[in-house]
Amino acid sequence: MDVAKPTLICIPDISGFTQFMSDTDIELSARVIPSLLNKVIYANTIGLKVSEIEGDAILFYKTGELPTFETLVNQCRKFYTDFYQQLAVLKKNYEHKTDDIFPDLLGLKIILHYGNEVSAVPIGKNIKLMGEDVIIAHRLLKNKIKIDEYILLSEDLLAQYKEEEIQSNFEWARLLTKDTAYEHIGSVSYRYINLEPLIEN
Repeated sequence: MDVAKPTLICIPDISGFTQFMSDTDIELSARVIPSLLNKVIYANTIGLKVSEIEGDAILFYKTGELPTFETLVNQCRKFYTDFYQQLAVLKKNYEHKTDDIFPDLLGLKIILHYGNEVSAVPIGKNIKLMGEDVIIAHRLLKNKIKIDEYILLSEDLLAQYKEEEIQSNFEWARLLTKDTAYEHIGSVSYRYINLEPLIEN
């Protein structure tokens, strides 16, 4: 097993995925979801590595020196705007080719966490991330946030940056604070920001 290293974990997750899959023709959903996930993968400009693709989410990670906070926020913004550009293309391409109305329920949320307890374990040709911080990152997908599209930043990640640097990069929406208690883990604090203003006209 690889030695545990400080690791940035980033999980872009498609919101509305379950309802989309249940309400939409399988032929359409089998084209739409991979296309959106691919767009997110190719939007990666900061050297994140892909550990897993999990149906409606991508598990990215990065060891070594963290990017600047501005770079990290800009990467999340690019994930989101490129996702919506691709969604617009798909709607245009497929609305007239199916009896179903292309739903407006798909969106994107992005989980960011940082921890020391992460090991990158080779399994076949893939790298499997293991450790408590990987579990925390996945648990953060289930939270108390009432909106569907956001960036969630754990306090463990935010502690790596200066507060003024954090605040200066969120002029486009309000950064809010919450915490959620998880079984076997305890209370995890995080902050989040609504992504929707980035695509509002």
